[in-house]
Amino acid sequence: MKVLVIGGTLFIGRLLVTELVKAGHDVTVLHRRASHDLGSVGKKTIANLMADRNDPAQIRAALAGQQFEVVFDNVYDWERGTTAAQVEATALAVGDSLRRYIFVSSVAAYGEGLNHYEGDGLAQENHPDAYVRNKAMSERVLFRLHQRYGMPVVTLRPPYIYGPGNPFHRESFFWERFRDNRKIVIPGDGRRLMQFVFVKDMVTAAMAAMTTPAAVGHAFNIASPKAITQVDTVHALAEAAGKKGVELVKVSREKLLKAGGHPMGPKLYFGFYFDLPPITMLVTKAQRVLKFKPTEFGAGLKETYKAWKAISGKLPVPDYTYEDSVL
Repeated sequence: MKVLVIGGTLFIGRLLVTELVKAGHDVTVLHRRASHDLGSVGKKTIANLMADRNDPAQIRAALAGQQFEVVFDNVYDWERGTTAAQVEATALAVGDSLRRYIFVSSVAAYGEGLNHYEGDGLAQENHPDAYVRNKAMSERVLFRLHQRYGMPVVTLRPPYIYGPGNPFHRESFFWERFRDNRKIVIPGDGRRLMQFVFVKDMVTAAMAAMTTPAAVGHAFNIASPKAITQVDTVHALAEAAGKKGVELVKVSREKLLKAGGHPMGPKLYFGFYFDLPPITMLVTKAQRVLKFKPTEFGAGLKETYKAWKAISGKLPVPDYTYEDSVL
């Protein structure tokens, strides 16, 4: 099939593009640059379209005359946000030969709460967090297009995605500190719940959504079934790195924030965006409809650590000044 991947040059998109080409599909990536560094897979080249997905006029111009059967929309602008109106403009510009529009949303779309099913209500339009608000509203507008015009929409709701090539300072944040024999800051009591999904599982689920007829018009939670605490997350990361005797130091969030810390940095204390109120979900629908089989967390972490260790010597030297001030 002819497939468009919006945002195909980084983490999820990069692996998705590779797997799509391996499966025999004709793949085009759309992003803000005139070329990509994806190369080719086997004898197949990967086409390139240049546009800012937040600019509807650019999107319409780039897609004019193009016909795609499947679109994977998996890019979010963290600096400016990507709104529901911008997602809708993209969906309306992709042509009339569409067989699937697969939108990567987030567990954040629920706004708050534990053990969500896909039928639970999403965050309100006045939610104070722009990311939460944009993901929830984008899903609403896509499902309205499905209801009114039959657009073959599928949305996927992952939690924290981990795996080789993660551009966010998450797993690597802790592995740097294990390597340098640092104490690990635990915010508060360390009991906030976290839920993860391996990037390869995310891609497998996305490709299943592309070919499963029953997926159309549905949202799917895509995650490892079990949520774990922040403390247990650190222990799992340590085990994957073969690190024993890690010292954990609990520091109040009040102290961390007063010293200039923030979940999104630049003064990180627990990995990028890792210290958030918990939102968890159930994945039985994805297991039933998409035949989703999540990778065991420890196995996925070991594979991720191996990839990180191979490049760790080329990464910037961490600055521990902030952490030293709170420890």
